[in-house]
Amino acid sequence: MLRTFGESRGFRTVMVGFLVGVAALAFAVDSADAKSRRRSKKTSSYNPPYSAIVVDANSGKVLHASEADGIRHPASLTKIMTLYLLFERMEAGKVKPDTLLKVSAHAADQSPTKLGLKTGDTIKAEDAILGLVTKSANDAAVVIAEALADDEEEFAKLMTRKARALGMSRTVYMNASGLPDRDQVTTAHDQALLGRAIQDRFPHYYRYFSTKSFTFRGKTMGNHNHLLGSVQGVDGIKTGYVNASGFNLVASMKRNNRHLVAVVLGGSSGSARDARMRSLLDKYVVEASASRTAPMIAESGDGGEIGAVSVASADDAPNAPAPAKPISSSRTELKAGHAAPKAAGAVDPIKPNAVRTIKVKLNGVQSASLTPPLAHLPVVAVKDETAAAQRLIKSPQAVAIKASVETPVSRPQPAAPGAPAVAEPAKSAVPSATPVHAAAAAEPRQAEAAPIQVASAEPTIAIPAAAPASAEAAQPAPRKVVHTGWMIQVGAFEAERDARDRLNSAQSKAKHLLARADAFTETVVKDSRTFYRARFAGFEKDEAEAACKYLKRNDFACLTLKN
Repeated sequence: MLRTFGESRGFRTVMVGFLVGVAALAFAVDSADAKSRRRSKKTSSYNPPYSAIVVDANSGKVLHASEADGIRHPASLTKIMTLYLLFERMEAGKVKPDTLLKVSAHAADQSPTKLGLKTGDTIKAEDAILGLVTKSANDAAVVIAEALADDEEEFAKLMTRKARALGMSRTVYMNASGLPDRDQVTTAHDQALLGRAIQDRFPHYYRYFSTKSFTFRGKTMGNHNHLLGSVQGVDGIKTGYVNASGFNLVASMKRNNRHLVAVVLGGSSGSARDARMRSLLDKYVVEASASRTAPMIAESGDGGEIGAVSVASADDAPNAPAPAKPISSSRTELKAGHAAPKAAGAVDPIKPNAVRTIKVKLNGVQSASLTPPLAHLPVVAVKDETAAAQRLIKSPQAVAIKASVETPVSRPQPAAPGAPAVAEPAKSAVPSATPVHAAAAAEPRQAEAAPIQVASAEPTIAIPAAAPASAEAAQPAPRKVVHTGWMIQVGAFEAERDARDRLNSAQSKAKHLLARADAFTETVVKDSRTFYRARFAGFEKDEAEAACKYLKRNDFACLTLKN
């Protein structure tokens, strides 16, 4: 009996030892296999979803597209929009290159890559910019976000709203850096649009993207965009990588007056992505136009409904096309955005807003305001500039006003006989005009100062009829229009067209506050550079502050001024 028990116990011992050995062997095999799969993922089998697009920036024509509207993750391409919003504040004078930005604990806690900023540090705005365009520093991206908004989450909402204003209908931002977030999505088409817009809007600041290296606190870091200096004509702009996106690149190339903006998303490695981009640029640059015919990328002035375009995950549906109806993200309470319909036969999906302007010259004094003495004169509409010139010859006291409108300009009430003339006699032709902005549908504040109203967009020329001649009446010198009371400024721009666009956008956004406002541009020269201030006048103090507060909530830089 004892022998049987001993034999049984020995058998169990042998069996337990055998099973332990088998388990150990299986674990070793599984562990090796797991390591092998991880190595394989980064080499032969790593195949993130691919998208690409090549756009002729001169004509707006799409020269190549492959899954260009497929939903993808932007990774560090996100930082292009972060910088777009920073450049916007710099252009408005809110931030300067040497402005010190504070580093929060949240910013310092970001994952690499980063500059190694510590909580409580400060960093110059320009250093933060260079940290983004070269090393793609995540801590610097959050520093910028927190400087421009209450926190990074609020900044991401501003980014998404700006994307909508630019026509990027399938892009949603959840952070400022591009660190992994399943709800942060974009398309190659949207990124090409942004790559063009940031150059059109901020040519002076865009130069930062061509920086090849940056030294910060004694450490030099090179630009991750290896096409800079290796491909002729490439001048920027940004790389990106997270595991879900693959290796991404937006590139801009200018060669022989041709300009391409191209996007590659989902490269299996940095070198494979770069090789693909080189191939696309070399192939399609010969098809690009050598002259600029496409309009500048214009913001709508209204971000509209912020759309949350989400897919369950890029990993769940790596090659799925963009959904026909964008689905609201579970992490946001945002309504789905939709792309604006493309005009029939159009090659450029962006249709700039029509800018309604009136061009006027008052004896060399520039103003956008149609206040007395012009407003009291009757208006006569003519169809072309030849007729305008003839009319001026016959009526030497008249001033030619060319309005970008579709219907004739409304006639203010005529003044009493003997009203003073407002300009020097015209010699032979329509005087040169200065573009200015007229407030649409504004009601006159005073009977004698009714503004000329603009209806739509087909050019006509309106000429005020000459005031009744009087032998005794001497003609006074033209008066400079003076803006009194409180004003608001919504930006200062190097191009007057941009200033007018900003006035138009602001007025469209805040019609209830700016309908009666006097919109005008003001020229100022600083450090041998000319800027055009975009301003509205005619407010009481509380009206100006209320308008500015509303515009700031809707992503317009704004400041109040007392004239």
